[in-house]
Amino acid sequence: MATSVSNLSSNESARVEDYLNDRIQSPSDLQSLASLLSDLRVQHELQQKQLAEAQEALTKVTKASNDHAVAVRNKIEAFNEQQLDIERRLMIITHSETSDEAVSQFEFGLEKLRRLEIAKGYLELLKEVKNLSEVALKNAVIAPHLALPAYSRLRNIVSLLKDAQTGAEGAAPHLIDHTEKLALSLREQMRKGFSERLRRTVEKMGWPGKDLVLTDGLTEEWVEGVELLLDLQEPELKTQVAPNSLEGREPPIPFPLSVMVHPLELRFKYHFSGDKPTNRLDKPEYFLSHTLDLVNTYCDFFISYLQPILERRAEKVGSSLAWNFPSASTAFITALLPMLREKVKVFLPQVATRPQLFSHFIHELLKFDTEIRDLWNYLPGIPLVENWKGLTWEVLTKEGWFDRWLQVEKDFALSRYGDILDTADSGQIDFDGVELTATKPTKAAMRVNDLLETITDRYRPLIPFSQKLRFLIDIQITIFDQFHERLHSGLEAYLAMTSTIGRTVQGSDQQNSLESVSGLERLCRIFGSAEYLEKKMQDWSDDVFFLELWSELQDRVSKNKDGGKNVAGSMSVAEVASRTSHVVAENYNHGKSDVSDGALFDETASTYRRLRLRSESIITSTLTSDIHSSLRSYARASTWSSLSPPSETSLSYPHPPSSDLTPVIHTLSSSMSFLSRALGVAPLKRITRQILLAIQNFIWDNVLLRHTFSTAGVSQLSSDVDHLCDVVDAALGSQSGVLRQGESKRMLGKLNESLLLLGLRVRSPRRADGRGATEINPEEHGGLDKQLGLWEVERRLFANNESAREVLAELEIENLTEADARAVLERRVEIRS
Repeated sequence: MATSVSNLSSNESARVEDYLNDRIQSPSDLQSLASLLSDLRVQHELQQKQLAEAQEALTKVTKASNDHAVAVRNKIEAFNEQQLDIERRLMIITHSETSDEAVSQFEFGLEKLRRLEIAKGYLELLKEVKNLSEVALKNAVIAPHLALPAYSRLRNIVSLLKDAQTGAEGAAPHLIDHTEKLALSLREQMRKGFSERLRRTVEKMGWPGKDLVLTDGLTEEWVEGVELLLDLQEPELKTQVAPNSLEGREPPIPFPLSVMVHPLELRFKYHFSGDKPTNRLDKPEYFLSHTLDLVNTYCDFFISYLQPILERRAEKVGSSLAWNFPSASTAFITALLPMLREKVKVFLPQVATRPQLFSHFIHELLKFDTEIRDLWNYLPGIPLVENWKGLTWEVLTKEGWFDRWLQVEKDFALSRYGDILDTADSGQIDFDGVELTATKPTKAAMRVNDLLETITDRYRPLIPFSQKLRFLIDIQITIFDQFHERLHSGLEAYLAMTSTIGRTVQGSDQQNSLESVSGLERLCRIFGSAEYLEKKMQDWSDDVFFLELWSELQDRVSKNKDGGKNVAGSMSVAEVASRTSHVVAENYNHGKSDVSDGALFDETASTYRRLRLRSESIITSTLTSDIHSSLRSYARASTWSSLSPPSETSLSYPHPPSSDLTPVIHTLSSSMSFLSRALGVAPLKRITRQILLAIQNFIWDNVLLRHTFSTAGVSQLSSDVDHLCDVVDAALGSQSGVLRQGESKRMLGKLNESLLLLGLRVRSPRRADGRGATEINPEEHGGLDKQLGLWEVERRLFANNESAREVLAELEIENLTEADARAVLERRVEIRS
């Protein structure tokens, strides 16, 4: 071991020393030295074994590497020999002096052979195409069923050539063009022959007469002719499987239907072209109704006889091509639409410069589309197309007539709006147009609403979202805004005439007119119209049509968040939001799309809401001002403390109203009676509360706290207050549900409690026998008879706040504070003296 250690390098010696220092750190570690040496011997033997195995593996790998290198060198030498041999042969064959020249000449020869092979293939293909065409044409007359396989093979060749041309970088364009033209020519000739066979058959059947001859033989012949034409059409339908190739295309018309629709087209042209009486510019419904009549008349035949054929075809071709064989009614309508499109194309320029005719035509076309779509459930079935857009969409969108139509409709709507405003009775309140408990709008407001609903019905059938939104903003919301401006101007004019300067300029007569019921009527016109149209907008916002429009708007805004495009036509998100709802802009800026928030009429409805609230406030303030003016003479009365108590022979409670109360009773009666007819339950209740509170505050401040009262004076004041409440109850009697019986008196809680406190009886001290002195009759002050007397209440009320609260609770007084109660009780003559 010593000798082995001495042969170690310095690095190895240091590692051995570190190992020993780690293992032997104390004398006790020497006891395990034998075990340590044994472990080291085992590890050494294992490492020696691993080293031997590694050396053996290295030897094998080295040998394999050498063998591979020798094999590669041998192959290289063999390849070089072969290459030299090939070069010698090429030089001999091509009579060349160098190998490069020999390779070039050899490749040139191969290219000529390749071209020869291609030319041979072209000739063989042309020969096959010619043979297929000749076979198909020969059999088309004598054996039509034998002609179809040849034609189908020719169509497949054309399709395969087109597919191969893409990979061949556009090679052989002339060959493909020749083959395709030959196939198209063959198709037309075969279609012409097969169509003629079917035409002769339907003539035998008496088509398109009312009484068809449908014998078994003719029916079988008709089915055979239909099947031939469908077989002829089927190969070209297979080329339209890719959905991208169908975008913007019309559904294919089955060849048999083209044959059967032809006489219908001739009849259509006869009636609706030239100078025929049925061809009128002001009656587009004539040719549209005629088309619907054709559908209604002949669809039963096609459903009975053509539907089974189409169903078998759809099942045969599979799901990818089944859409080419829709229901028989759909196929028939599809076959009729081309003649209608041709008529519309001719008809449009003739009415485009005549707004009324143009508008009428578009609306009739919309009705036609709706009936075809809804009554016959017409859906062409083209992949990726969920709904038939209709002929109106083709006219307005594809042909670009929408802006013209929108301008025509806007001009008509604004003209009608002007006529409504110019009507003599437009500003009158319509008391019979709504429910008795609803606020009464003006006749103009109701007619404007009818106009806007008519406009909705006009553009409701439109398919494009942007067109519906343009109608909404450019026409409906525009009319809403103009009518709001009119109402707002009327309110501003009223305020100007009732202002100080206005009263000076207008004079006393005009002022008296404005401050009477006619002034309230003018305000109620504005309030009623604003509330009526605001509610209508809320109702519209819950309509399915407008809900779907709002939902689609939110969806478009959400999808367009990062696109920066306009949300509808030329309108940006900000423009749409400013005319519909601020929620649109908020959702756009914050990336939200909560449809439940907001509605299309938010901005417009909010302007009407502000106008309604403002006009209601002015009604309240106007009526309050009138009542305050009428109460001024009443407030100046100074007999409250000197009124003598009524004798037993005089009238019992309630007493006749004070003479100074007559003006306010007249004002209150006439005003509240009118408001009960003009306003709905909710606003009338709000205004009534405000008026009663204004009366209470006025009497509290100007009568109750400014005068002293005797018992008779309190009784008279209580009677006067009851008279005012009776006037209000009587005026609102026609408006059920506004105030319950006696509720007007309960609304004057503070004033009535003050009169209760002020009218307490004066009780004399009790005698020894327990009998009291003569007391004042409680009937003198409204029949209020509490057990507590004036002096006891006065003593406890002024003692301290706790005592005051207790006595007020015993008197069931809830609206008066301790300070209010003391202030009221001090107005009693007995207390002040």
